[in-house]
Amino acid sequence: MTASTHYDVLIVGAGVTGTALLYQLAKFTDLNRLCLVEKYDSIATVNSHAHNNSQTIHSGDIETNYTLEKARAIKRTAYMVINYATKLAPRDRDRIIHRMPKMVLGVGETECRYIRDRYERFKGLYPRMELLERRDIADIEPNVALVDGTWRKEEIVATGTREDYCAVDFQALAQSFSADCVRLDRQTSKQITQLFSTKVDKIRRDGQHYVLETNRGLLKARALVVCAGGHSLLMAQEMGLGLDYSCMPVAGSFYFAPEALNGKVYTVQNPSLPFAAVHGDHDIKERGKTRFGPTAFMLPMLERYNRDSIPEFFKVLRFDRRVAAAFWDMLKERDIRHYILRNLLYEVPGLNRHLFVREIRKIVPSIKAADITYAERFGGLRPQLIDKASGKLRMGEAKITNDAGLIFNMTPSPGGTSCLGSGETDMRSIAAYLGARIDEQGLARELLMGYEDTRGHGDTTAAVETESEALALAEAV
Repeated sequence: MTASTHYDVLIVGAGVTGTALLYQLAKFTDLNRLCLVEKYDSIATVNSHAHNNSQTIHSGDIETNYTLEKARAIKRTAYMVINYATKLAPRDRDRIIHRMPKMVLGVGETECRYIRDRYERFKGLYPRMELLERRDIADIEPNVALVDGTWRKEEIVATGTREDYCAVDFQALAQSFSADCVRLDRQTSKQITQLFSTKVDKIRRDGQHYVLETNRGLLKARALVVCAGGHSLLMAQEMGLGLDYSCMPVAGSFYFAPEALNGKVYTVQNPSLPFAAVHGDHDIKERGKTRFGPTAFMLPMLERYNRDSIPEFFKVLRFDRRVAAAFWDMLKERDIRHYILRNLLYEVPGLNRHLFVREIRKIVPSIKAADITYAERFGGLRPQLIDKASGKLRMGEAKITNDAGLIFNMTPSPGGTSCLGSGETDMRSIAAYLGARIDEQGLARELLMGYEDTRGHGDTTAAVETESEALALAEAV
């Protein structure tokens, strides 16, 4: 095996998670030989593509399925993305992250009471977050509060921010990470290789190294991280890891309407449903359109729009009585059963618009079925794990590791927002295993501090206020 195929770390998958890790290893460690491989011919063409996700920086303030503890952790990783992007040249920054208003809307007495209570519990964590009454909502999102110029009938209240970095093009972010690595490869003595159109056929352990058999030949590394969605679980199981998990791939579709919102409007999540509530988003790529969704339905494939991944799904399903029991437990729940049926109907042409518009009217009450169109080939697929031991869905991102330099990442909610947070965790694990050094001050300076915004309240709110606090946070992870 030649020197050019022998690396310190190999990363599989050039979505936003894989490229973020490559960037962090290249920028903040003394590891010199790094390689990323991707089966497609370019960066972030699957779930990180702007068409296939909601383009949201999930900070935990408007996502009602997050506890306060979860929101605190998510806020840190979200601000890592913002801190990275805001240090770029304005042209690059504005291609990646976008300012707009955001809110979570309560409709009706029960939801409004919940929103008010949640605001009191969360306002200390989000100093710029406001409690938005009916008139405040009308100022920010008139189509949410008004119907033909008059107040909507239901009681409404919201919490949110009038303007903030809350939208992101994850593909553009991944491209920026990749471009940074190209510059580091040219300007330093490090070898940072990015191989595209390179499909991994098999992974095996060879002594203290991991060997990838690819269509380009053999690649070898002391550590290996796989960031390939549902294929991460498939590769882990082929290595004898993650056998206690099954995979339920959940696809999501969207609908377009003419520009109806100025920003992002989320709704209160039903606590009995393990899926995201419908929200509306000012689309950053399809100008003049608002995107509503997602729907949620199971598809027997690991990659949406790729029929070749259907046989791979059945490999990771690992169907047995425990998986059957988990599905049965879900279907026994009335709310979940009805939710699954509704979301299947949302995919039926001719019927779907008339049914889904009822969901959208919670956000924009005046919208009509004729105003919306099904967004063809928009929407991705999340590999939702089933823990076979407990018979429950495992919510949130997951890692499978042998604690010997081998990591498999799967990134359901909060998805791409967690790219740098997940990358930091993997970087620290790899550095500890390989005996590498981490530039803690550089990490703190670049990713844990820097974003400030004095608009709105006249205060200065930063993810991390001082370098000493940044270093303390970095070392605590």
